Amino acid sequence: NFFNNITSPKVKKINQNNYQEYLNDGYLLIIKDELIAIEVKENNFRNISTPETQISYNGPKDSFNENYLTNLSLIKKRLKTNQLKSIDIKIGRYTKTLTSILYLDGVTKINNVNKIIKALNKIDIDGIIDSSTIAEYLEKNNHSFAPKSFKTERPDYVCNALLNGKVVILVDNSPNALILPAFLLDFINPPLDNYSKPILINSIKVLRMMAFLITLTLPAFYIALTNYNQETIPLNLLLSLSQARGSVPFPSVFEALIMLFIYELLRESDIHFPKNFGSANSILGALILGEASVKAGIVSPIMIIIIAVTFISSLIFSDIDFINAIRHYRLLFLISASLFGLFGIMLTYFYFITRISLVESIGYPYLIPLVPFDKNYFNNVFRRINIFKNKYRSKFLSNNHIKER
Repeated sequence: NFFNNITSPKVKKINQNNYQEYLNDGYLLIIKDELIAIEVKENNFRNISTPETQISYNGPKDSFNENYLTNLSLIKKRLKTNQLKSIDIKIGRYTKTLTSILYLDGVTKINNVNKIIKALNKIDIDGIIDSSTIAEYLEKNNHSFAPKSFKTERPDYVCNALLNGKVVILVDNSPNALILPAFLLDFINPPLDNYSKPILINSIKVLRMMAFLITLTLPAFYIALTNYNQETIPLNLLLSLSQARGSVPFPSVFEALIMLFIYELLRESDIHFPKNFGSANSILGALILGEASVKAGIVSPIMIIIIAVTFISSLIFSDIDFINAIRHYRLLFLISASLFGLFGIMLTYFYFITRISLVESIGYPYLIPLVPFDKNYFNNVFRRINIFKNKYRSKFLSNNHIKER
């Protein structure tokens, strides 16, 4: 038999209806009583490397690359079960990009899987180049800056999400997987906390929450207190602030906007510059610009400190979409504080909470596990409890709430 004598590991019999698809995918076609496809393409993909954005000292050091089969094998290496199911869909008129939906049968609610399949089947586009395009389609009619899917390059993050009842989307030629649903606390407290002791990591979780509030509102609070609510500042500190701003010709809000603009430029240059000397240039630029601006009397030293603390706090978060969302809301807080002081900040807080409350990720409220309250997911994300006590999955995400030991 001619077919049985072919030694290539990737050979299959195909129908005449889809021969063109195999030709475009790098297969050699042989007609010998039947149509046989043999893969002859060279797989030019990166080797498995360490994570570049979601870095941790503990835990695994491997990350996804642009090869779908490699990414799937990194997941299956950890989840050795036939309950790991995948549903493949090809999207794009010209690219025919393989998109795979992964879930744990018996753990994940099948309704969530069906929602994602229905949304993906509606995508009609020339081509899918990266998973971010899929994420944008899944966030259709998204009037909030908050990202609705969690992007990750780490296989351990994906496996943790699958074990908790979430759905994962792998896209061929993309090193980032999508995890759905995604909630606000997922971006503040990542799964790498599972690799540290509870007694140590819970204080870090509190620190991250404080960093989130600081990077969101610190410039706004400074503007509100110095411009409208000076009675809340101790007299000695108020005199020091007044003396520091004595030579600055601009209003404090304009001063803050200048420094925010400069630091955003430095951040963008650091992201797009070559890795070998991008950070060094950003640090040098920040030092020179900060010192020169103070000496020239354009900004006050206290404003340099406020903006520096604001941006240092934002460096704790690695998701670029989440950082961009913080950037937009920070500007909104700053403008409200410049107009109405502390009252404006409170109004913006109400607006922020209202908008975030309206956000949904495949039908789930964005503020889970806080509103509505989910004790099990709260213990997995907002705080770290002892592994022997962590016996339950989220009641919103999984049909099987009890974790097997």
